Amino acid sequence: MDAPSRARNPQAVLFSCGLNSVRSPMAESLLQQMFPQALYVKSAGVKKGELDPFAVAVMAELGQDISGHKPQTFEELEDWEGLNFDLIITLSPEAHHKALALTHTLAADVEYWPTPDPTDTEGSREQKLQAYRDVCDGLSLRIRRRFSKVGAASG
Repeated sequence: MDAPSRARNPQAVLFSCGLNSVRSPMAESLLQQMFPQALYVKSAGVKKGELDPFAVAVMAELGQDISGHKPQTFEELEDWEGLNFDLIITLSPEAHHKALALTHTLAADVEYWPTPDPTDTEGSREQKLQAYRDVCDGLSLRIRRRFSKVGAASG
């Protein structure tokens, strides 16, 4: 779990998951909100999905608008702006494998934060929303723990 020193205080962070439609856009928004000037933050998926309306609703409850997020793949991100990240945080197994493969040509550290996929939740609208809230809360807690020194250094 010990990350090399260069990723201790990263300057550019990429969150990744399967479709870039729920977990990674949530994490991107949370980190940007916590440290707006300290870090460059983006998200990408292994495949391209559609932005999930439950993710938008849960983030709106926190006053964060992700409705304009356009899901993108690693390849699209690389084509548009390059993959110049010193830390890639993966939230799903398929994203972790993809990120590890990229490190053969990129000088980026990879951290795996296993994060449940709330889209599989059955039940009422409220039960589904709660599953998304739980994922959001878990990401928020991990982000605060992982990046607390970044905030202190920039504040």
